[in-house]
Amino acid sequence: MENKYFDIKDTLFDITEKYKEVIDLLVSVGFDNIKDEKQRKTIGKSITLETALKMKKINVDTFTKQLIDIIEDTQNNIDEVLEANEIIKNADVKIEGILPCPVRVPLTEAFQEWVEENRDELDMTIGYELKAASMGVDWLKTSLEKTGTVDVLADIFISAGFDLFFDKDLIGKYKSENVFEDITDMEHYNKDFENEYMNLKDPDNQYSMIGVVPAVFLVNMDELNELKMPTSWEDILSEEFENKVSLPIGDFDLFNAILLNIYNQYGEDGVKKLGKSLLKSMHPSEMVKSHIRKTEKPVVTIMPYFFTKMTKRGGPMKAVWPKDGAIISPIFMLSKKEKKEKLKPIVDFFASEKVGEILSHNGRFPSVNPNVDNMISSEHKYMWLGWDNIKNSDIGSLISKCEKLFNEAVSEV
Repeated sequence: MENKYFDIKDTLFDITEKYKEVIDLLVSVGFDNIKDEKQRKTIGKSITLETALKMKKINVDTFTKQLIDIIEDTQNNIDEVLEANEIIKNADVKIEGILPCPVRVPLTEAFQEWVEENRDELDMTIGYELKAASMGVDWLKTSLEKTGTVDVLADIFISAGFDLFFDKDLIGKYKSENVFEDITDMEHYNKDFENEYMNLKDPDNQYSMIGVVPAVFLVNMDELNELKMPTSWEDILSEEFENKVSLPIGDFDLFNAILLNIYNQYGEDGVKKLGKSLLKSMHPSEMVKSHIRKTEKPVVTIMPYFFTKMTKRGGPMKAVWPKDGAIISPIFMLSKKEKKEKLKPIVDFFASEKVGEILSHNGRFPSVNPNVDNMISSEHKYMWLGWDNIKNSDIGSLISKCEKLFNEAVSEV
């Protein structure tokens, strides 16, 4: 696929040096080394995009289109941010969101259209900034750590993950102050998430949710050899898969969700086993030759469900939905209680069937809206940390503990 931004024979370094916004996408499909600046300059200079994608058995055309979408999205976003910052300063209602790249553009367009159609009825100015997830949330973390007031947060805030929302030094510190209220009026979430083994709805009626990011397995059948097909997280933690798994370490929201759920299900020992399962980083010269070095190829790549559609048809990569449940990172929506009357119509939009279908159908991020068909088999389960665990834990400290256990196990192997 020809484009004006890059050539598939360009090195990963050349592409990421010119377009930093694509780093997260590359990391999310298994190129963890690219996240580190030093390794990006060494390993990245040693391998072309074409070779890298062939190594991972990823469809070049599909992935290239995704890269182009992110580049164009970010370029448009820069202009929008400059404009949005001026509007947000004086707006009656302020909205901020960190949205997954595959759904940011259609969701933003749908919101703009809705605002235009309802401008007279709304009778208020709305300032909004819906950023691409590739831009990160460090800007918000810094603001939250420095301030003692919730004013740093917009009136409506949307993003994924656990640490940002429950860390007592970040948004979590406002939960006990009853700052937020779920005003979506959804009595029940989608049937995919309301059953005998899980319920995503916040029993305290403070945090809303609009969808989830599920983590699934991509198994390289050419590398499986004598190993049994992994069908559960327990399989991934077994000795058989030691040093054979690629994990989404660069996707902090999803990786933290994986760490927390593994800890919840299997304790400290489970987190250590997860660390041992990680395929170690390769030297640049080894990475280039990895197509002929079977020992350096991951047998299993754990990634967001969305990326499974990038695999080649008829190729060796087989998507496996874990039988004990795809671990999920929730996409939360917070709305300030003090402004709920003004916020109600906007909250209803983001919780609507239309937005749910954009999440589910455009991005394969299953929606909680009860009227959306997520097009996922009812046999497929989800693994959710659970509200009791969230309320009874110091999530920020627990993530730090799990990271330490994981990293120690990685360095021991």
